[in-house]
Amino acid sequence: MIQPETEAAAKNPDEIRQLIREGKLVRPTSGFARGYTQANLVILPKDDAFDFLLFCQRNPRPCPLLEVLDTGSPAVTSIANHADIRTDVPKYRVYIRGKLTDEPTDICAYWRNDFVTFLIGCSFSFEEALLQNSIPVRQIEEQCNVPMFRTNISCQSAGSFQGPLVVSMRPMTEKQAIRAVQVTSRFPSVHGAPVHFGNPEKIGIHDLSHPDFGDAVTIKPGEIPVFWACGVTPQAAVMASRPEIAITHAPGYMFITDKKNTDFSIL
Repeated sequence: MIQPETEAAAKNPDEIRQLIREGKLVRPTSGFARGYTQANLVILPKDDAFDFLLFCQRNPRPCPLLEVLDTGSPAVTSIANHADIRTDVPKYRVYIRGKLTDEPTDICAYWRNDFVTFLIGCSFSFEEALLQNSIPVRQIEEQCNVPMFRTNISCQSAGSFQGPLVVSMRPMTEKQAIRAVQVTSRFPSVHGAPVHFGNPEKIGIHDLSHPDFGDAVTIKPGEIPVFWACGVTPQAAVMASRPEIAITHAPGYMFITDKKNTDFSIL
């Protein structure tokens, strides 16, 4: 296995996807292919696709769409080349009627000709800009998954899709948090500025040491939690809405695109 802070950070997206395809890289992708955008994944039957598209349009902060594939096609054509969505994510989740039933490393056995694939912006994509501004990214330092939490904030529903906003958390000082707002505001296509910082109970989070998804990270003295809208929000909607079948990435195990993070900066 390669280490994310050395080889994986320096490799290009095609090399990373090849390692993933071969089953040689099964771990959270924060820090991989430094400089390139990562994406969340949702795959649904065509009958559910319009409602989900509307859900994304009504909730652009947690669900910023980067690409929607043609019905039945596993080929990513806009944000990556030579990529197969069935094999090029390190770990998937399969939900049947909202219940998690499997976490495979490829989904060829599940693939259907009526599937529609949605690729959604990911907050890992602005972490390079945070690091360039001397703002810590704790899960990269600790080589673990980012902590993610359900909140008491409801997304705007669309058809059958509804559910809570999910947020990712990165601890930093108050001064760093102010700079982080400025830095990440430049990236609206990958969640943009934080939705909250400070007291987590105000958004319904009661224990930062027990995230709903991902891993707990160290919060040092003098640091506060800073929360961004998270692309795991659609998974919460899938669990709440219970479509016939849905396939997503496992939280933190993203699709690596060929697009540079700077491609999504508005400044």
